[in-house]
Amino acid sequence: MKIGIDITPIIYGRGVSRYTSNLVEVLNKRSSAEVCVFGYSLRRRQILENFIQKNKLKNFSLHSLPPSIMGSLWRMGQNKVKRHLPQIELFHSWDWIQPPDQDLPLVSTIHDVSMIKFPETAHSGILRAHQRSWKILKERQAQIIAVSQASKKDIINLLGIPHYQVQVVHEALPNEFKITSQFLGEDKAEHIKDRLHLTRPYLLFVGTREPRKNLARLIEAWKPLANDYQLIVAGEKGWDKSEQIQHPNLRFLGQVNDGELIVLYAEAEVFCYPSLYEGFGLPILEAFFHGAPVVTSNVSSMPEVAGNAAELVNPESVESIRQGITTILNEPLEEQKKRLQRMIIRLQMFSWDRVADETIEVYKKAIQSRQ
Repeated sequence: MKIGIDITPIIYGRGVSRYTSNLVEVLNKRSSAEVCVFGYSLRRRQILENFIQKNKLKNFSLHSLPPSIMGSLWRMGQNKVKRHLPQIELFHSWDWIQPPDQDLPLVSTIHDVSMIKFPETAHSGILRAHQRSWKILKERQAQIIAVSQASKKDIINLLGIPHYQVQVVHEALPNEFKITSQFLGEDKAEHIKDRLHLTRPYLLFVGTREPRKNLARLIEAWKPLANDYQLIVAGEKGWDKSEQIQHPNLRFLGQVNDGELIVLYAEAEVFCYPSLYEGFGLPILEAFFHGAPVVTSNVSSMPEVAGNAAELVNPESVESIRQGITTILNEPLEEQKKRLQRMIIRLQMFSWDRVADETIEVYKKAIQSRQ
């Protein structure tokens, strides 16, 4: 099988970037399929070139065009993928733009539809671009990969894509996160702790500060505990109003690098993730990997990921969130050990080898459906 994959998302350094890079790496290493990659960027083309070189990919086509221009060309039916990679049997796109190759079986991963469920979180232009892309995927009867059962349900109900075109392939912990942990070292970790002033017990939140992340309710739930525990918020500044809340023990760190994030997880008393909606909820696995007990929501994809290893709470109830936090903080030592065992077992359920195997099956289905 010769598969084409759009690696352009790698340039953005976000969750979809890590998904794309890890998928290509594992398919290239352990799959019998021949991986051919297609990418386009004007200012960040070097990132794509470095990725290709690192993974010793021999079949590729790179273009010095920004995604917006490539999207325009594709909407006009120009610059077909098969023109540059004539050997491929299918193309795995991302859900931002779709190639014009009508005769090429198409697979695309839709990570979530939060822009529809929470339209206030999306820029109108970005939402229109995704809607245009989703419409093409539906019309061309593409095979869709959903990263959770919850996402699959939303894709079927909100995008109108038939259930038989949507396959669930859960994500896994990015390999680069594990590698950074292995090579961090005790001295460097201590240096990071000093630099971040991690001198007091704290609860941790990680994520872009947007309304669906539910940070305002988390802060209200934390306030009665504030004398004993700081609340540290790590992640990009978004468009909620949480930063307007003033409290001496509430700390906004902004975006942090992988090393800093690893130390934050490892030193946290509790990782708090009471989001209203997630396509998958990767930070839950990140916290498990570093032994941080998790409080997360009992809605959307989060129970799928956390299972019985986390405290599941009603994200719309401040009291429920607080109770989840205090349950973990007050756990006896034996219960802490049992929770850690459940976290380890849960983490082992999500692997990139499994992602590769299940994704290959989706590719086979895409090809067979066009024969």
